[in-house]
Amino acid sequence: MSSHKQSKDQGGLSGFGREAGSLAMSGPSASGERAEGLAYFARFGVDERMLREAIACALTRGGDWADLFFEHGVSQSIALRDGAVNAASSGVSLGVGIRVVSGHQTGYAYSEDLSREAVLSAARSAALIAEGAQPSATPQSFNLTPHSARYPIEREWMSVGVDQKIPILQRLNREAFDADPRIQKVQVSMSHSDSVIFIVESSGATHFDRQPMTRMAMSVTAVQGEGDQVRRESNSANIAARAGFEFLTEDRLTSLRQKAVERTLFLFDAEIAPVTGELPVVLGAGAAAILLHEAIGHGMEADFNRKDISIYSERVNQRIAPEGVTIIDDGTRQGDRGAINVDDEGVDGQQTVLVEDGILRSYMHDRISAKHYGVAPTGNGRRESFRHAPVPRMRSTYMTAGQHDPQDIIKSVKKGVYAESFTNGQVMIGAGDFTFYIKTGYMIEDGRLTRPIKDTNIIGNGPDILERTDMVGSDFAFDHGGWVCGKDGQSVPVSLGMPTVRVAGITVGGVS
Repeated sequence: MSSHKQSKDQGGLSGFGREAGSLAMSGPSASGERAEGLAYFARFGVDERMLREAIACALTRGGDWADLFFEHGVSQSIALRDGAVNAASSGVSLGVGIRVVSGHQTGYAYSEDLSREAVLSAARSAALIAEGAQPSATPQSFNLTPHSARYPIEREWMSVGVDQKIPILQRLNREAFDADPRIQKVQVSMSHSDSVIFIVESSGATHFDRQPMTRMAMSVTAVQGEGDQVRRESNSANIAARAGFEFLTEDRLTSLRQKAVERTLFLFDAEIAPVTGELPVVLGAGAAAILLHEAIGHGMEADFNRKDISIYSERVNQRIAPEGVTIIDDGTRQGDRGAINVDDEGVDGQQTVLVEDGILRSYMHDRISAKHYGVAPTGNGRRESFRHAPVPRMRSTYMTAGQHDPQDIIKSVKKGVYAESFTNGQVMIGAGDFTFYIKTGYMIEDGRLTRPIKDTNIIGNGPDILERTDMVGSDFAFDHGGWVCGKDGQSVPVSLGMPTVRVAGITVGGVS
């Protein structure tokens, strides 16, 4: 068991615990059945008496409210390198995180031991944040809150043996090598996880959810030329969703392999952009939304605004972008990697309009920031595991489609850059200043895509490029990659998407 105090809503500790066992299927199943959380965790010794005593201990010294976050998860992964299994792992995580909130202060402790003594000890540690206050009331009964079912499973991973997994990996490996003689190395991996969470509020409300995840990844290395002229290039692709084995359809597997191979071979013909200075930049539909997520989305998380760190502080209901720019953070997309039935504070997953036709309408709130602003929480309270206190985090963040034909957007640029994918980004959350490298893209010359480019640095400011987004395409595309967002020392799965857009000017650091 470990505990700590934290000022306001900073994140907690990181890591993964292990305990022998498997994820029994008495939680929500593929048939849509839902079991009450207390019944699920009873196998680990959790009962109503423990819940009541833990809440009472957490509120012994006062505090506005408290919650318990129980989690049981299993994960497995297997990887092939050049046709041979080179890595395989499995893990089990089990524990509870206990939070006490007093004003803007949070006391947090967790335990990997679910015995009564360990849970109550963690509760007493979390309670120290409210030292000197009067004890708060404890619930007399616990009631399960119903939530949506946004990630039904058609085929459980528990029913899929290694003898079914390895042939898929071997086939993708073989097809990648067969695609081009320049390909020298291939690594392909398959991973999946399943977590059950049970949230107990000091009000007596409880929440239960089972959260699956499936991910496939492939990386490719190719070599071209001989002697002093030899060149080596590498690139990758991945796909992910909250789903079971059924997610790995033939179309998705073929697309994964094709993207990994094509992205790698593309780099042989590409060069650093032969231009420098401020130029119009067209962001391609789909994966280019990582720039939206990093340089703009984080600035709309409410904790940064409550602390007056973000440039968007005090700007709700003000114009921050041209008409036609709408940005949404969404937890409701069926089966999406960023989808949630309920967030990690017990708030229902929902769709939150951040920017509506250029006007900032909302931040992304957890319970603490929502109370501060006097609004309802938006279902953005998320945590990596029971070892972490929740903070406002993104789910699926995207810009909606506009009115412009994407070809007309490209034709509108006399000289500029088309950015298809990015890598190695750095962002200063408060001001929104960023630097990214265009991993794959093209020069735009006289309204046409011409020379392929790679490894081209762009430098700018997120809020500024949002204001300078002057054409929004009609070709919205969602990227189904295995995106992971880091904040306050913890990571959560997210998704992103956008249409083709034109930014009037971003500094491009190519070569002249």
